[in-house]
Amino acid sequence: MTTQQLTNQINKKKSFLCIGLDVDLNKIPKHLLQEDDPIFAFNKAIIDATHHLCVAYKPNTAFYEAYGIKGWQALEKTINYLNENHPDIYTIADAKRGDIGNTSSMYAKAFFDDLGFDSVTVAPYMGKDSVEPFLAFKDKHTILLALTSNQGAFDFQTKMVDGVELYKEVLETSKSWENSKNLMYVVGATKAEFLGEIRNIIPDSFLLVPGVGAQGGDLKAVCKYGLNDAVGLLINSSRGIIYASNDENFAQSAAKEAKKMQSQMAEVLR
Repeated sequence: MTTQQLTNQINKKKSFLCIGLDVDLNKIPKHLLQEDDPIFAFNKAIIDATHHLCVAYKPNTAFYEAYGIKGWQALEKTINYLNENHPDIYTIADAKRGDIGNTSSMYAKAFFDDLGFDSVTVAPYMGKDSVEPFLAFKDKHTILLALTSNQGAFDFQTKMVDGVELYKEVLETSKSWENSKNLMYVVGATKAEFLGEIRNIIPDSFLLVPGVGAQGGDLKAVCKYGLNDAVGLLINSSRGIIYASNDENFAQSAAKEAKKMQSQMAEVLR
């Protein structure tokens, strides 16, 4: 999917909501545990109830890998269901990969060719040759970790290197990489005050912004500093939507929470 197609969907739905599909079998409704594939059953119900309110879904792969082959199969069924039934919705493999070049090539092949995701999150620590294999795929996006929402982000990402914060060096350097037009960036909602300076460095790039909702990020603050002329934001909410309820009406409760966020986004876009 191209960024223009993503922007078109944002304008059509009046939404830049991304829903994180982070499935924990200890948190899903108990009646689903009787299903042959409770993870997929949960995801399908959430997707069916919310697809008209969001423009992207983001499964965090750790929540699938933790359940071994059955978890991976559930992830595959989930992405296949999305691609077959909602091909206009953007998909993000939140895998945070990044390794030496030939290994990165295999990671990219796994998520882009085999599973069919539109994008994958990647850690930049190993540099250019670990990221460019992902960037080589046409109409696929690499979402680089820039300034994350967790408290530990301050351990390294905001440290000064030759008078410049490390995260800014990552942003500037990444613009020189081959096919950098295929880059997006992760910036945590809890770091909204940094977004103005980030936009000075990457004014046109899409930002994936986790941390709104359960982690305490503020939607209005993110929009104030992060919006660009093409919107340029994907605001992710996971727990606040998918675990809004754990009774048999859990999907409807998730839709209500998604609708609240979509309505706020529609107001911003208006």
